Amino acid sequence: MKKLLFLFSMFCMSINAQDYYIHAGKLFDAEKGKMLNDMTVIVSGNKIKEISKGFKTPNRLEDKVIDLSNSTVMPGFIDLHVHIESEYNPEKYLNTFTAEESEMAFSSLKFAKRTLMAGFTTVRDLGGSGVNISLRNAINKGEVIGPRIFTAGKAIGTTGGHADPTNGWKKSLAGDPGPQQGVINGIDDARKAVRQRYKDGADVIKITATGGVMSIAKNGQNPQFTIDEIKAICETAKDYDMIVAAHAHGDEGIQRAVKGGVTTIEHGTLLSEESMRLMIEHGTYYVPTITAGKEVAANAKIPGYYDELVVPKALAIGPKIQNTTSKAYQAGVNIAFGSDAGVFPHGKNAKEFIYMNEAGIPVIECLQSATIINSKILSLENEIGQIKEGFIADIVATRLDPTKDVKTLENIIFVMKEGEVYKN
Repeated sequence: MKKLLFLFSMFCMSINAQDYYIHAGKLFDAEKGKMLNDMTVIVSGNKIKEISKGFKTPNRLEDKVIDLSNSTVMPGFIDLHVHIESEYNPEKYLNTFTAEESEMAFSSLKFAKRTLMAGFTTVRDLGGSGVNISLRNAINKGEVIGPRIFTAGKAIGTTGGHADPTNGWKKSLAGDPGPQQGVINGIDDARKAVRQRYKDGADVIKITATGGVMSIAKNGQNPQFTIDEIKAICETAKDYDMIVAAHAHGDEGIQRAVKGGVTTIEHGTLLSEESMRLMIEHGTYYVPTITAGKEVAANAKIPGYYDELVVPKALAIGPKIQNTTSKAYQAGVNIAFGSDAGVFPHGKNAKEFIYMNEAGIPVIECLQSATIINSKILSLENEIGQIKEGFIADIVATRLDPTKDVKTLENIIFVMKEGEVYKN
């Protein structure tokens, strides 16, 4: 009897639950790559219930109309490259020794909220201290506001490589970090590091296949993994149903990463025609992060902003990414959206749309890269990335049509995540 009463009460609640009728002046069809005019999107619970032509009026008093009839409605955006825990500032290296993990956790809350309010309902976090895993969990539980997070936890590098957390430390402090800290040397270490990330609760794997700009190390582009190490990481990640993202600036490291089986190449600054051919052959996606390149190049001109080892790398690498993106697009490489927010302020992720468009990518394809393409990379193509019946209700809107003015994407006026309105 108690079970029947419970089922009846749940049935009554479902009948009386409020549905949203979103009147969209323009609606972006990510699958077909076009804008539809005067559409109604009906959201019930956390899912999209129905999409119909014209502005449909609710039949029930408890249902609510959201009037976006003068706006452009799109699926929530997906950013495949962020560092959600922090933002770079000149004190970042000192904070490694002075900031408590709890302080970082509290700071991350504002970055998460800012990201969601900018229209990014899903992000892939590619490396931090491990606070990113706790932040993901807190968001999933509804305890704090933020985007859906898929995180790598701590990135994996080699001794002295871009993700070695002790670069620049004095010897008495640096010690000899290993797979648990994300530092590997050899195949056994590589497998152990992946398994450790699985144990820690990571969703994806991030490796630093080459040197990087922001690390306290001289070379920003040399290869830092052997092909066998990368293969071991990718094979082990596959066993745990995780994909691998590879930070890579230099061409040799890019080629090793592609041949080793990574899913995405991040930055890819010095991509050669041969590397582009390999990426097309292997189905590897390119995540340009143009915004980060421009940001570090600009900040490198400010005296004292970066460590003296970082400055020449930032000036050499940063300005090249946009041109590389243009060449990769023209060559037919699959382009995915990723901004590297955290290198620059969170919430400014949409600048990447503008820079991608400047590189010659049509706005429609820029939007597809941040929706339907990225959902496929995350193996969520049947759940997010489209405004489609049965999909999760992640919906955003701009005042203007971005195909007419791409800069409108920097001004999101409406955000719904999983059927809940966060900004209207």
